[in-house]
Amino acid sequence: MADEMRRATGLLVIEVVNSNPNGDPDREADPRQRPNGLGEISPVSFKRKVRDLLDDSASPFFESLPEKFKLNEDHYRILEHRGRDRNAITKEMTSGGKLADFDQEAFLKSEFVSKYWDARVFGNTFLEKDGNKGYIKTGVVQFGVGISISPVNIIRQTNTNKAGVQEGKNAGMAPLAFRVVEHGVYCMPFFVNPNYAKKSGCTADDIELLKLLIPQAYDMNRSAIRPDVRLRHAWYIEHKNLLGSCPDYMLLDALTPERIGDVSEPSESWHDYKDKTELPEELLHKVAGIVDLVCL
Repeated sequence: MADEMRRATGLLVIEVVNSNPNGDPDREADPRQRPNGLGEISPVSFKRKVRDLLDDSASPFFESLPEKFKLNEDHYRILEHRGRDRNAITKEMTSGGKLADFDQEAFLKSEFVSKYWDARVFGNTFLEKDGNKGYIKTGVVQFGVGISISPVNIIRQTNTNKAGVQEGKNAGMAPLAFRVVEHGVYCMPFFVNPNYAKKSGCTADDIELLKLLIPQAYDMNRSAIRPDVRLRHAWYIEHKNLLGSCPDYMLLDALTPERIGDVSEPSESWHDYKDKTELPEELLHKVAGIVDLVCL
């Protein structure tokens, strides 16, 4: 488990073009935006796309995976599946069906651990209520909030169709239903922490699968309101040891694109940024390796 994987620092560089990368339910599904105008993508939003991608075992994507994943399909199921029975999950996690019966060693040998990939990788909160001893609820992998480098301009327009959306009211129209970011470049950090692997059951193969899922998270999950979200880079940097061989912030800062011109104004295209395509030499020798998952 932990001795099979290294600590890693990751950075997603996400370009959004006339799309809504993450709607805010508190603001009528407007693209998420901070008071200072910067755009935002929640970690839950990105992990949802990764989960949905793996959840469909009949998809062409799943068929394209290496044989070791396809042949062991029951080992890569999704816990955070819509409509999941919470009581049934508790029974899978414990011997007697009660949270008070939880035992860490028995848990690691349980069907629950062998079945749910996202619980092993991201952790879960199903044992949260009773504060059970010894169980780490967080997972090996954590995604941070994606924040745009510059403020984003949100366009709001009315959708129209031939049939009335609501009989007798604005026939054929959905007022302000089209809400998109005109252009923005977001940076979302993520972190692989092997320290929690022995608690969640996460393995090196689980992380390998995540690395295959990340580059397809947006391309294979397009929608009418999210047609053009481009993953420009998915940097994955392995440290030389389990404790980390370089501060995360130094690696993230070194790979964050720089805005050309007025950083306080919304960008219009990718050409408004200076791309970063490699680590500086003084940081490169501090890590075990770096790869852009998008280019694999």
